[in-house]
Amino acid sequence: MRIWHRELGDFGANCYVVACEETGRALVIDPGDPDPWIRRCVDEKGLTVEQIVLTHGHLDHIGGVEWVKGWSGAPVSIHEADADFLTNPGMNGSLYFGRRVTAPAADRLLRDGDQVAAGNLLLTVIHTPGHSPGGICLYTPGHLFAGDTLFAGSIGRTDLYGGDHETLIRAIRTRLLPLPAETVVYPGHGPATTIGDEKEYNPFLANR
Repeated sequence: MRIWHRELGDFGANCYVVACEETGRALVIDPGDPDPWIRRCVDEKGLTVEQIVLTHGHLDHIGGVEWVKGWSGAPVSIHEADADFLTNPGMNGSLYFGRRVTAPAADRLLRDGDQVAAGNLLLTVIHTPGHSPGGICLYTPGHLFAGDTLFAGSIGRTDLYGGDHETLIRAIRTRLLPLPAETVVYPGHGPATTIGDEKEYNPFLANR
């Protein structure tokens, strides 16, 4: 597996291009802005985008979906509980910030335990609601794309539509912290971390 990432847009949301080394098939995870870097990365590395996968439906993670789909033709996948966020600015938080962001409707609705594939690369969907009802993480042994569920030293906000703090904490404790400590966490904002570091030092997860 090969991974490239860049912070995109006004909110600095991490977009990841994740590719199967053997086939060059790739996923674009959370294209939050129509940034030319995404296409340049795909073209320069000789990749083929197989899917656009969204960890959740907030404005800063979906703003580039229509653009990426337009030139790649790749289908869009999101958890079923966040599907309406793509077309509803009141749900995806954009109206809250004085904007009106929408994205194309999903081609595939994900559920907990589903897999998304790019060539020989398989990522398993872990449903982690709380930041949004359909928040997910994508896991393959050693690697976790955590969206806005878990950050280095922090967790996702829960004051937007459908958010719930206790639900988020429970999801992190029961679904993520049991993963191997050496698992590298690639969050939706900020630097990478590990499950072990967050289990040990994340102040939001103290007294567990």
